[in-house]
Amino acid sequence: MDLRRLRYFVAVAEELHFGRAARRLSISQPPLSLSIRQLEEQLGAKLLERDSKRVALTPAGEAFLESARHLLAEFGDAKDLARRVASGSTGRLRVGFSGSMLYRGLPEVIRTYRSAYAQVELTLVELNSSEQIEALARDRLELGYVNAPRIPEGLEGLRVAEEPFVACLPQGHRCAGSRLLDLRELADEPFVLFARAASPLYYEHIIGLCVAAGFPPQLQFEARHWLSVVALVARRLGVAVVPEAIRASGMRGVRFVPLKPSRILSTCWCVWNPRRILPVREQFLNMWKKMRPA
Repeated sequence: MDLRRLRYFVAVAEELHFGRAARRLSISQPPLSLSIRQLEEQLGAKLLERDSKRVALTPAGEAFLESARHLLAEFGDAKDLARRVASGSTGRLRVGFSGSMLYRGLPEVIRTYRSAYAQVELTLVELNSSEQIEALARDRLELGYVNAPRIPEGLEGLRVAEEPFVACLPQGHRCAGSRLLDLRELADEPFVLFARAASPLYYEHIIGLCVAAGFPPQLQFEARHWLSVVALVARRLGVAVVPEAIRASGMRGVRFVPLKPSRILSTCWCVWNPRRILPVREQFLNMWKKMRPA
């Protein structure tokens, strides 16, 4: 159905005068009359009775007028929706994150984004890095925040954090008051580690830090979330090595102590699947870059 003909018909039906309808549409009268005849031929029904003195709707015309208005309104809504989606002001955005992002500015960006783009359906999903990478590949996420030394293969991204690791010690630990700690001082301590299955790269990072310091860590507990790691340390069940951002957790019963400088850093990336072009994602990234410049 030609929407232009629908608009022409509605104008004539409301004006009941071809001249006035033509002026309203900013066209001349002959093409308007032609369009109405073509619409009637397409429908196989006479919509208007017209002679030199008057124009009137037929019963078919009266019935069709309501449907024509509805179709035009639906098209207008669809056009408006398409424009808003294309501009990134509406749509769906599913963001994966690991717990450390709670202390790297993500909550502040989320609050600002929700305020600016209230019509976007925004969902946050806490997943480990491996789960996020799989979800992005399967189009179950539009953005993810993963901990990795480099951008995972098949994705694009921007680096959002690169920071040293620090020691997480129970309050009252013999090294808790140190200003700078050599990791070798913890060689005989039981360690709480981020689970290998949850984040193989983080697990390898921490093992690598200990091995570089000259000892294999005594693995006591593994946890799937950073706050669980810190909570186990607070209960005096071991010591841990965590990204510096976790210092902002504010959990009681622990002390965070800087480690002797190491080349091994905790790196976090905001990543996405490049084969999906999503304006809503671009707006979020623009806001992130503005609020959290590298």
